[in-house]
This record gives sequence, structure tokens and C-alpha cells, in this order.
Amino acid sequence: MAVREVFVDSGAELTDAVAELGAAPEERIVVNLGPQHPSTHGVLRLILELDGERVVEARVGVGYLHTGIEKNCEYRNWTQGVTFVTRADYLMPVFNEVVYCMGVEKLLGITDRVPERAQVVRVMLMELNRISSHLVAIATGGMELGALTVMTFGFRDRELLLDVFEAITGLRMNHGYVRPGGLAQDLPPGAEAQLRDLLRVLPERIREYELLLDDNAVFRGRTIGVGHLGLAACMRLGVTGPILRATGLPHDLRKTQPYCGYADYEFDVPVADGCDAYDRYRLRVAEMRQSLRIVEQCLDRLRPGPVMVDDKKIAWPAQLSLGPDGLGNSAEYIRTIMGTSMESLIHHFRLVTEGFSVPSGQAYTAVESPRGELGCHLVSTGGPQPYRVHLRDPSFANLQALALMVEGGLVADVIASLASTDPVLGGVDR
Repeated sequence: MAVREVFVDSGAELTDAVAELGAAPEERIVVNLGPQHPSTHGVLRLILELDGERVVEARVGVGYLHTGIEKNCEYRNWTQGVTFVTRADYLMPVFNEVVYCMGVEKLLGITDRVPERAQVVRVMLMELNRISSHLVAIATGGMELGALTVMTFGFRDRELLLDVFEAITGLRMNHGYVRPGGLAQDLPPGAEAQLRDLLRVLPERIREYELLLDDNAVFRGRTIGVGHLGLAACMRLGVTGPILRATGLPHDLRKTQPYCGYADYEFDVPVADGCDAYDRYRLRVAEMRQSLRIVEQCLDRLRPGPVMVDDKKIAWPAQLSLGPDGLGNSAEYIRTIMGTSMESLIHHFRLVTEGFSVPSGQAYTAVESPRGELGCHLVSTGGPQPYRVHLRDPSFANLQALALMVEGGLVADVIASLASTDPVLGGVDR
């Protein structure tokens, strides 16, 4: 057969990819999907080599959203680092904050001294965040396959959760609410009642997604058998989360390496064995129901008590309140430190400007995020600032598997496979 020409749509940076094609036995084309394409979950670039409608080779290009979050942490004190890491994967800010603070607490040796109420609130907010993240995954995945009603419902229900986050933390996203040693402040009045109301509404809302999609012939045709990734490939590539559990392995850090008191909660780890996009969707729906179980147990476990360690050399000194302009120091606290106690004013000033010192060493902590294992590696040289902060983001690891999912399949299935991995580029390009 005569060698035919390889066509490239645009972009000088594709020269290397074209050169590696060599003497292609048939006509092929190398195209860019992204980084501006609306179906690539943000600024993700895919370089696809196509043989007609079939994907011969896929390459993932990242780095277009690089924010330098990890590097910025080296120039701030340990508490200020929370403000940076919460913005990494912007769909799961609570998980970013918790895993970072767990690492700081491990270096400080105060893990067991974090108040129980603070741990319960952390678990509760993480599970609410898991639900809100899965809602976005299902909503955007449905939209990219043409199910616009699913997208509308997903963002409608997510608003209920963001309202709760705003009431508790003062912000809908990127909260900065979890601090080393505990929380920035206790739950505000009325928060528990608002959460109880949410628990009554969400089960029925979650059921609507199943009614829309589970037996939908179009959705099933676009997802069943699409994006197949088996257990062996997941293990070799370090893939975790719903993608791994869709292969039948019930790996969940909340069970295998409990943290924040998860060992005391009753919940199941949903699994499936289809290894495809459809089962990953089903798993996320099942996980939302389990998260509701955990949140209900958290509300039952809430007991009055502090939400920050009692060590004044570590505990953030501010007494916060939610005012019309957002979360800030309460007027009563300002009057106390400014008008009645010079020692309190000095202590506040030094902790806020200099921060506390952390003993030399390094620590790794991990939590089960909506996308899999989210790890945080911290290195301290004994000063008030980190020497190194590194996040092991699950989206970055999971994207390695995308080529295995799509190569040999149709170009139309690339988007379904990508949506089923649920990547967030803020975490990938941190």
C-alpha cells in the first residue's frame, strides 16, 4: 500500500508528534482538542492522532493553568498556607485544607489534641463537599453528552450546598475555614437546622439523576463499555477514587487508613465491576448517598466544645464573626485586645504577622477526596514557613490513564471518557 500524507490542523508544537508517525500506512490526522475547547474540563489539551473517526494515539498536555500554589506557600507562614492550598482543586477546597492542616498537625505532634468537635465538623464539611463535587461531575458529564436537564439539576442542587458553606465559613468556595489545630470558628447559630433541612431534601434530588440517566438508552449507549480501564492498569498508574472502585476494588482511605475519626462512622464503600464510564457515574451517585449517611451521623455527634487546640502558641487568636462584608474579627474581640490587654494584642500581632514555628522534619498525609487519594507532603526546617509543600493531586494521576481509555475508540467517546475521570485542572496545574 502506498504511503499517504499525514495532515495537521495547526500548531507548530505538533511537529514532534507528526514526526513520530513515520510512514503511516494510511491517511491520518493530528488534531488539538483544547486547551480552549468547552468539553475539556478547563484548560486541558489533548493531542489526538486520528485514523478517520478512530483514535490511534492520545497525548495529554497540561500546564496551561499553572498557579504556583505550592511555591507560594514557601513565602507564607503555616496558617496562611491554607489560603493557597484551598484554591488548588477548586471543586474540593475543604479536602485541600484538611489534608494540609493534617500535615502541619502531624509535624507539630498535635494530631490527637485537635478537639473532637473540630474533627466532626471537618468530616461533615468534607462529605458535603464530596456531594457538591460529584454533582458537578455528573452535571458537566451529562451536559457534554447532550443531557442538558442533568446539568441544570446538578447546578441547582449544588447551590443548596454552597449556601450551607457560605453560612458556615463565610464563602461559597475557597473557604480557608480549616486551620492547623482546628477550625477558624465554630458553627454559626442556625447551621445545624439548615443542615437538617438539607438532609431532608437531597435524597429525593439524588433520586432524580437515577430516573433521568440509569435507564436512558442514549446515556447508556454513550457510556457503557466506554473508557474501559481495568484493575491492573489502575494499580500500575496509581489511579484511585471512583475510577479504581469501578474495577471492583473497595479501596477507600476512610476505611483503609482512617483519619479525622472516620473509623467511628458507619458507611459502605460502593464498588462496581464494569470498569467503564457508566459504572463511574453510578458509583458517584451511590457515594453521595453514603455521604449523606455520614453527615447525619456528624450532626448526631456534635457536642458543645472548643474547635481549636488549647495551645495559645499555635491556636489562631482571632474570634471571628460573619458580618455584612464577610468573615472577620468580631468587634468584641477587637475591643478586648485593643483596650484591655496589651499582652493579648502583642500575642495576636506576632501570631498573625510571624506565625508559629514548626519542628524540623517532613510528613505525608492523605485523605479520600471525590477524585481519589489527595496527599500532602510537607517539609519543615524548623521555621515559621514551609520549606516545601507538595500536593499529590488525584486528577494529575488519573489523567495518565486517559490515553488507555480512548486509544482504539471513537473520537466521540473521548469526551465521555474524559468526563468519567472528572479531572479538575486547578489541582493538576497547582
